[in-house]
Amino acid sequence: MRDHLGRPLVAVTGIGAVTSLGFGLQDNWSRLLAGQSGIRRITRFPTDHLKTTIAGCVDLPEETGGETFTSPMRVERMAGFAIEEAVTAAAIGAKGSFPGPLFLGMPPVEVEWPNRFDLARQAGSPSYAAMTGASAGRHDIYETFLFGGVGERLAARFGTRGAPISLTTACATGGSAIQLGVEAIQRGECDACIAVGADASVHAEALIRFSLLSALSTRNEEPEKASRPFEKNRGGFVMSEGAAALVLEDYDAAKARGAKILGLVSGCGERADNFHRTRSNPDGRAIVGAMKNALDDAGLEPDQVSYVNGHGTGTPENDKMENFGMRAVFGENAPPISSNKSMIGHTLSAAGALEAAFSLLTIRDQRLPPTINHDEPDPNITLDVVPNVARDAPVKHVLSNSFGFGGQNVCLVLSGEPA
Repeated sequence: MRDHLGRPLVAVTGIGAVTSLGFGLQDNWSRLLAGQSGIRRITRFPTDHLKTTIAGCVDLPEETGGETFTSPMRVERMAGFAIEEAVTAAAIGAKGSFPGPLFLGMPPVEVEWPNRFDLARQAGSPSYAAMTGASAGRHDIYETFLFGGVGERLAARFGTRGAPISLTTACATGGSAIQLGVEAIQRGECDACIAVGADASVHAEALIRFSLLSALSTRNEEPEKASRPFEKNRGGFVMSEGAAALVLEDYDAAKARGAKILGLVSGCGERADNFHRTRSNPDGRAIVGAMKNALDDAGLEPDQVSYVNGHGTGTPENDKMENFGMRAVFGENAPPISSNKSMIGHTLSAAGALEAAFSLLTIRDQRLPPTINHDEPDPNITLDVVPNVARDAPVKHVLSNSFGFGGQNVCLVLSGEPA
């Protein structure tokens, strides 16, 4: 089986997921369809004097009653859970010996405030020179905060082939990881790979940084109602954690081994602009271009897309530009679009992978997840956003949008198995 450009079809044979709604793909999916929110008050660290005190937190069993993990440690554990579920579902390779490479999308790693305070106490001084001296011989710090460290440990755990690739493209990271995996299979470099997006940026430093950008919702009194994509009274995104992993395979190789096909990644499109560190170019060329490139890569016309899994962050800037892009690509006959972020918040580096996973389940079950908290429509949003309640609908192809800070945009087309 080949696509319209003569490339191998890329099948998805395993999926794993963890979000603030729970651990496991099916549990997350059933709660999404029920319109449940995973947003709640932050209890992991003090939030006194912070403008935003809510998030989509993932409670790791290993943390119960113990020391709170750093962000890289949380990324590794959530990614590991998602990979384990995906590889088990795909039933591929011997345990601990996956027959292909790992593409890991994750946030940039840096030494966080608790680590700095600890080093400053040890050094007796808050200067960088003193803290550097105090970290001498601390292999745990070196290995944790070395950017490739998380990927190296996951590769060793699951026995993937070759050097693991760790990447970050802001909010498009999960989509970028999938795109790299798809292209590796299309080039014939491997028959199978693991693509992961994971993020654990809910910590005080990141929360403050995004607050300074005025990007976060401050609807602290009603956490479950704070994420309001495409709605008139939206007030910013809700930062969240999570991870999703997809096992990607050459379609023919997967069929030959008797694998269950969960769907196809039939198109990938990317387009960047350098207009602003947080805002999109007002002409929308990068957003429109990424969507069109994905459709062209899949060999589809716009009217063949049944549903769009929107980026849908709930910031006025994103909602406006996504509405603009949808109209530019689809015209007056735009398909329904909804935002998973209304329920799980914005999982940042994990978002593209999670939303690709949920897009495949949308095709499997022929059911569109809702955009909850849609109390008052925004007259400037002229799209069917599947408000508040899931909906049955025929779905063959889904466009999944991921638009990142810095003008980094990746769109994926997910499709059902060929007849």
